[in-house]
Amino acid sequence: MKYEILFRKAQKEDALQLSILFKQVYMKTYAVEGITHEFANFVSQKFSVEAIKNTIEKENSMIVATYKDNPVGVAEIVYDSTCPIRNIVYPELGKLYVLDWFFGKGIGNGLITSVETELKNKGYNEYWLWVYIKNNRAISFYEKQQFVVIGNAFFDMEMHSYENKVMQKVIT
Repeated sequence: MKYEILFRKAQKEDALQLSILFKQVYMKTYAVEGITHEFANFVSQKFSVEAIKNTIEKENSMIVATYKDNPVGVAEIVYDSTCPIRNIVYPELGKLYVLDWFFGKGIGNGLITSVETELKNKGYNEYWLWVYIKNNRAISFYEKQQFVVIGNAFFDMEMHSYENKVMQKVIT
């Protein structure tokens, strides 16, 4: 089956659908021991419809992959983010989420290409990301995209810290 995937900037009207997409992918990836209170709190706040609308309105830094006008993947660029390893400020790929049903269809590659085009157009030549140390599928994907590990850092939630690889890519 051929999927026609389109890439575009997120719009405020996408917030509800993106909220569900973020929650679903996040929980599938990280809730390997079930849905803890801290995960539930984090996801409810971070991925609320209002929080996503605010991000779209303020920064317009989300790129959405759509199939039949429905979001199936999303990437978010966080400008002026401090890399925890290099301790310098430059863009972060804050999120790159794709629904499971759409894995292997080039959506991740398309989102990375769209992100890099936007970054180049704004004069940036590198960016970085965090990836959960146990998320081998994502680590492998990023390595294929020419990201390199520059160190490890911890992401803190309410009661726990989660080790992540920090990866960087120079855009050529």
